[in-house]
Amino acid sequence: VQLQASGGGLVQPGGSLRLSCAASGSIFSIISMGWYRQAPGKQRELVATITSSGNTNYADSVKGRFTISRENAKNPLYLQMNSLKPEDTAVYYCQAVREVGRNDYIYWGQGTQVTVSS
Repeated sequence: VQLQASGGGLVQPGGSLRLSCAASGSIFSIISMGWYRQAPGKQRELVATITSSGNTNYADSVKGRFTISRENAKNPLYLQMNSLKPEDTAVYYCQAVREVGRNDYIYWGQGTQVTVSS
């Protein structure tokens, strides 16, 4: 599985961005996808995940502001980010979990920078 993230940029506080993550390769064995972020000097943290059945999970810090979506296995993963705050500044990574038999394999995209600043 190869993941290509895009959509980052510079936005003012209160603004919006939409991140995209295109998956290629063995996409039909992906059981979940998600977005993670890593700010300078901090550990990578979960932002949101979505399963192949559409169940979503969000970090408390983004609930009500961010929406993760993926229409089907062939479509990109999205993260709609609204009401952005300076503390949302980070490199955002998309992740995919692929199930093969009893094993799960984790894949990461290259990351896209999101900067929230006036």
